[in-house]
Amino acid sequence: MCGIIGYVGSKNAPAILIEGLKKLEYRGYDSAGIAVLKNNKTIITKEKGTICKLEEKLKENMSTTGIGHTRWATHGVPNKINSHPHKVENITIVHNGIIENYLELKEKLINKGYNFKSDTDSEVACALICDLFKEKNDMQKVLEEFKKITRGAYAIGVLIDGVEDKIYAIRNKSPLIIGVSEEENFIASDVPAILEYTNKYILLEDMDIAIIGKNDISIFRSNKKIKNDIKIFDKKVDKIDKNGYKHFMLKEINEQPDVIRRTIESFSKKDLPNLTKYEKIDIVACGSAYHAGLIGEHLLSKKLKAVITTHIASEYRYKDINPNFKTLVIVISQSGETADSLEVIKKANEKNIDTLGIINVYKSSIAREVKYLVYTKAGFEISVATTKAYLSQITTFALMVNSKLNKEEIVKAINKTLKLEQDCINIAKKIKNQENLFFIGRGIDHYIGLEGSLKLKEISYIHSEAYPAGELKHGTISLVSKNTPFIATITDEVISEKTISNIKEVKARDGNITLIATEDIKVNEDYYDSLIQIPKVQKDLQPLLAIIILQLISYHTARLRGCDIDKPRNLAKSVTVE
Repeated sequence: MCGIIGYVGSKNAPAILIEGLKKLEYRGYDSAGIAVLKNNKTIITKEKGTICKLEEKLKENMSTTGIGHTRWATHGVPNKINSHPHKVENITIVHNGIIENYLELKEKLINKGYNFKSDTDSEVACALICDLFKEKNDMQKVLEEFKKITRGAYAIGVLIDGVEDKIYAIRNKSPLIIGVSEEENFIASDVPAILEYTNKYILLEDMDIAIIGKNDISIFRSNKKIKNDIKIFDKKVDKIDKNGYKHFMLKEINEQPDVIRRTIESFSKKDLPNLTKYEKIDIVACGSAYHAGLIGEHLLSKKLKAVITTHIASEYRYKDINPNFKTLVIVISQSGETADSLEVIKKANEKNIDTLGIINVYKSSIAREVKYLVYTKAGFEISVATTKAYLSQITTFALMVNSKLNKEEIVKAINKTLKLEQDCINIAKKIKNQENLFFIGRGIDHYIGLEGSLKLKEISYIHSEAYPAGELKHGTISLVSKNTPFIATITDEVISEKTISNIKEVKARDGNITLIATEDIKVNEDYYDSLIQIPKVQKDLQPLLAIIILQLISYHTARLRGCDIDKPRNLAKSVTVE
């Protein structure tokens, strides 16, 4: 969520900042801005909306130092005033995260004579830095004091009027790196923003302070200068283009055969602890990763004697973890930066409880905190609504149960499923004008429905709910009227008859049923209105095929409704605030 880029060197900073922000668009944003130093003054240009709108407002300002930001609104509505950068007197900042005690600080600063234009906590942070700089006239000392006064999460880049060759930075619970190159250096919230210029970077730890010049970098930890630990990003990052597809989401859906192949090929049980030694396994995640965790719970419960439960991270972090049990906490995160999930890991570590991360982003914050680590192999995912990363998470759980999966069979089946796209388009045409929709299934099919429902909500803005099929008659069936749309999933033949009976109940009340079922499950055609049959594969991998159908239905529904599929409103790719 939100993106930061900063540059100090000899090249034209505005052009580099704009390109860096474009590389961070996938994180989600509603406004963008840059600040550059020229003739000892900071020139700010910012705009509500897309980076393209920001570019239109830029004037020719050759500068060699600057900072940029894409904002996703947390404090105050999305508008030009609330967008970043923020400036107070001679201090300009960009900020990711949330300052939790900003109202208390704001009141004190108002009493000192500061006036505020925006509704943001970020402008308060800027004013606080300005006030401390008046007193100390040393930005390192200022930021040391800033750490003591503020509570919350932040990654901050700072410019000072009159200091044209320095960027100052501080990080706490929000990702920030320093890109290292010859006679130019960068700050960024994520590696892709700098890869065009360098693959060398320094990973800032919580509470680190950095002073970045074009030829020098100084990092302070606990008020002491430390040696710069320069890392090399040697992983392949997929080329950030659509390869002829209309949207990144459709491209990423079609990349899933290769993703599953890579995930299976790279998996090693050596990366795992001995799962049989635990009495309790807590799977913790947010959003789509939570849905992957539910499927993981279903798969692992068939193999292990441990009590296995899946939790939403923002709730779990406030629960007591009993260290008397032999417990493993498994955290799933595409970005590896999810704030609530990261706090769960830190809490588990404090209690000396084993942790396992299922993570997609190399050397991300969660990846560095967990005791055991499995990288999924989804590659770089641009669309905010996850598809291939989610599928790779499910595949990882399937491999934890059975490391000898038939790779060629599942890849062939996924390719066959992708060829059912026209069937998905036909369903999308039927539901595109609906405002309410239900997903039903039992067991693992219910968990598939949860993800299908989320996908539809995320990108088409159609309200949908996913219910265990057996729960319908306990209240929700009262909502069924003529042509109420339902999408039912049946991939588990053991409970197929039960789900079919629930489908019949909906049809008896004139509901409209789209049925997604494996090709070996036979259902009387009187019980559904549309049918999509998917190939039969190994049971542990069967959910993958149903999910692909739901991804395609959601995608084409959103396309027909004219929605911004890759960047849906109000959503961010990486949620780095709690």
